[in-house]
Amino acid sequence: MGVYDTESNKLIEKVANELKNTIKAPEWSELVKTGSNRERPPESKDWWYFRAASILRKIYILGPIGVEKLRTVYGGRKNRGHKPSRFAKSSGKVIRSILQQLEESKLIEKVKNNKRKGRVVSAKGKSFLDKLSKNG
Repeated sequence: MGVYDTESNKLIEKVANELKNTIKAPEWSELVKTGSNRERPPESKDWWYFRAASILRKIYILGPIGVEKLRTVYGGRKNRGHKPSRFAKSSGKVIRSILQQLEESKLIEKVKNNKRKGRVVSAKGKSFLDKLSKNG
């Protein structure tokens, strides 16, 4: 079983629990919204680790991928009152901060190919995700 075969919710939960030992949520993460389309900050105390695990999985599957594409992936419908709803991207600061933390822990790395540039999962990150996907 690999990352593609494992149920995403279970894998993200396992990775989030492991990332608690590796990365640290910033102080401002308790107060910040995850995008302009949200009305309130997340209720879960561990949302930072779950978002980091989800981003790591997305980079594994879609990489090389950049901040703007991830903002689109995590965006959603914005309620504009009586006007029709529209799509809004998620917060770039949250995604950039998580990517920087994952780079510091050597789970992802920047790549610049001829056609695409962005971040991909490093060898350490691949073995980390593969190990957790096989254990469940």
